[in-house]
Amino acid sequence: MRRIGCNAIAIALTAAAMAVSAGAVFAQSYPSKPIRFISPQPPAGTFDYVTRAFGERLQSSIGQPVIVENRAGAALVVGLDHTARQAPDGHTIVMSASTHAIMPNVMAKLPFDPVKSFEPISLVAVSFFVLAVRSDSPIRNVQEYIAYAKAKPGAITFGSSGIGSPLHFAGELMKSMAGVDILHVPYKGASPVVQALLSGELYSTFGPLTPLLPHIRSGKLRMLGMVGSTRFRMLPDVPTISESGLKGFALDSWFGIFAPAGTPRPIVNRLNTELNRVARDPQFVTEKLLPAGIEGVGSTPEHLAGVLKADIAKYAKLVKDARIPPQ
Repeated sequence: MRRIGCNAIAIALTAAAMAVSAGAVFAQSYPSKPIRFISPQPPAGTFDYVTRAFGERLQSSIGQPVIVENRAGAALVVGLDHTARQAPDGHTIVMSASTHAIMPNVMAKLPFDPVKSFEPISLVAVSFFVLAVRSDSPIRNVQEYIAYAKAKPGAITFGSSGIGSPLHFAGELMKSMAGVDILHVPYKGASPVVQALLSGELYSTFGPLTPLLPHIRSGKLRMLGMVGSTRFRMLPDVPTISESGLKGFALDSWFGIFAPAGTPRPIVNRLNTELNRVARDPQFVTEKLLPAGIEGVGSTPEHLAGVLKADIAKYAKLVKDARIPPQ
């Protein structure tokens, strides 16, 4: 019996060693054909811009064409589902974002598992969002915003790009942490939110920095604080909401790149190395990302996996507290 047991263990170890060896050999010849980089959003938006910027730089270093392919629909679902169904050979990757962590909490059924169906590669960038009001508002900082909301429950409206969007949840997090009653007004995209804020239709917004910044610089709008956990280096004097009086408040909006589950680790490592080199290149960040209100990051696959799981849990609580029904 002992001999049989030892033989079984030896066979299992040999098989594992062969699998690792095969993966390493495969990685040495990788990539052997063009890489399809899925953008699960339509062309021309910020999301697609970031995908193409990384794709262009990845192509110059990895030795094969990187072809960006738009597969938009149902938030990120169509593009992610397509990626999950592809061969796990490193020749199909996808740009995802914070919405990846929201979907399992607001959608009744997904055609894939948001964690198990993908191999994380790197958290490559974060985008910056701000809490903003019109410049003629008497509110000048986050503490005054909270005080006004407590004094006049329901009087403050905040706009977002739609129910279940990251910026909708920024408002819900404010309601939960500050104990205030502010009214969510959803729009179809960021541009209508900006116009509604400028016209006075909205009182405030948790909005993307890029479309708001020209109006902030012209004096029409006022920033109260950054929504995420860090300040934006291009606006070093603008504190985070957490620094401004609501300690612990942070809702980071990230971009992360994934491959289909089962992609060999040596290939994941190769992609991770190349993508992190791009994300941390000062010239690339300065010329391509910062003007769009985005900061390069770069991470280990494990870090991206941890952020995704933590955000799924965070959004689950926000969905429950806000009583948002699954769609």
